[in-house]
Amino acid sequence: MPETPAPHFAGLPTSRPEELGLSRSGLKRLTGVFEREIAAARAPGVSMLVARHGKIGFAQTLGALKPGGPDMPTDAIFRIYSMTKPVVTVAAMTLVEEGRLIITDPVSKYIPAFADVKVGVENDDKLDLVPAKRPITIQDLMRHTSGLTYAFTGASQVQKLVAAGRFGNQVKSMAEQVEELAALPLQHQPGEVWEYSLSTDVLGRVVEVVAGASLGETLRERIFSPLGMDDTGFFTPTEKVARQADPMSPELYKDMGIDPRPTTAPPKCEAGGGGLLSTIGDYARFLAMLSNGGALDSARILGPRTIAFMASDHLGPKVFRDHYLLSPGHGFGLGFAVRTDAGLAPTAGTVGEYFWGGIAGTAFWISPRDSLFAIMMVQAPDQRDYFRMLFRSLVNAAIL
Repeated sequence: MPETPAPHFAGLPTSRPEELGLSRSGLKRLTGVFEREIAAARAPGVSMLVARHGKIGFAQTLGALKPGGPDMPTDAIFRIYSMTKPVVTVAAMTLVEEGRLIITDPVSKYIPAFADVKVGVENDDKLDLVPAKRPITIQDLMRHTSGLTYAFTGASQVQKLVAAGRFGNQVKSMAEQVEELAALPLQHQPGEVWEYSLSTDVLGRVVEVVAGASLGETLRERIFSPLGMDDTGFFTPTEKVARQADPMSPELYKDMGIDPRPTTAPPKCEAGGGGLLSTIGDYARFLAMLSNGGALDSARILGPRTIAFMASDHLGPKVFRDHYLLSPGHGFGLGFAVRTDAGLAPTAGTVGEYFWGGIAGTAFWISPRDSLFAIMMVQAPDQRDYFRMLFRSLVNAAIL
């Protein structure tokens, strides 16, 4: 697509970059850098979008959909993995706004198996189990202070138990897997440590229980249909598979324990922590809704105070947060990382911006102070940290 977009993209208004306080030369440099990365075979292709003051000022697709494949289309479908988490958290907050869920509720109110969780404490080669000091709350799930963990973030004895459980598999439903997860010890005491985890998968199950429908149905009813996110879901219909993007090699996914083949039918397990696929246009509409204070066009998803609450730091000084996935100068809100310091962080930016990404390399952020949101869609799991730094740095350099 052209560097200066058409009057609308994904149903969102567009404008010339300079009219939005974006440097055309800076955006040209952004394009050139990613053309260089694609030429170096670090990714088959990439889609990028930058919006400011409610209008898209830059939208660019580069390279190919997959190695040896066609040019990257504007409606390419990407595995967004952990960019599922903000979507599921937004769905949960719609239930909060309806008075059907309170974030201080114990998770056991909705999933009784969590009523008597234990915490694993390593004592030499022995794993001692001690009682939890307090229940896991819905807020803990949303901000990753539940005490749960991911298997891939470490090699503790608890994480080895989680790895053996193969959570997120397609043999059992998420309801079944959450029951099994509740039987395992926690990595930490609830509320004490920020630990990136299966928390949002459990939150997705809570959403199912409260809403009385599957997670996919609930997301479709509450978010996707109202926002016109027609290409977003837990599987890629057969007629859309030709639009699905792939990394440089399927081995990259196999090394992560992921089946690289497209899922063309509703999966048995709809993973709230990382199961969605989407397009840059669809996700831009989700971000536009957040940036607009919870509404887009005629659809209101959340109230502006709820959005501001979600995009605030919920960790505070008492939660230990020395984790490689949470950069210095940042806290965590409800579903998003939140910048708390102008310095310390690894790139330029503003206090109050909130963001997240997916393990395959997709990333976004929203800056309320700049009235800006930006999104990058790519399937390059081996380059994700590098690409995110490049994208964030180059977009910030283009803001006037």
